[in-house]
Amino acid sequence: MSLSTTIYNTFFKRNSIYVASVFTAAFAFGIGFDSGVTTFWDTWNKGKQWKDIRHKYVQDEE
Repeated sequence: MSLSTTIYNTFFKRNSIYVASVFTAAFAFGIGFDSGVTTFWDTWNKGKQWKDIRHKYVQDEE
């Protein structure tokens, strides 16, 4: 059995499995893309964001 036949029988033969696979892949891509962009943004703007300079302006109440 070839790889394409296995993939077809696993994901594309039944519409419900196909739709579930598409939604799962889209959800996983969305989370991965968001995490990657957030990491890039935090690295690119290190020291300029509120979370980096908060300690200069806010005093902890004890």
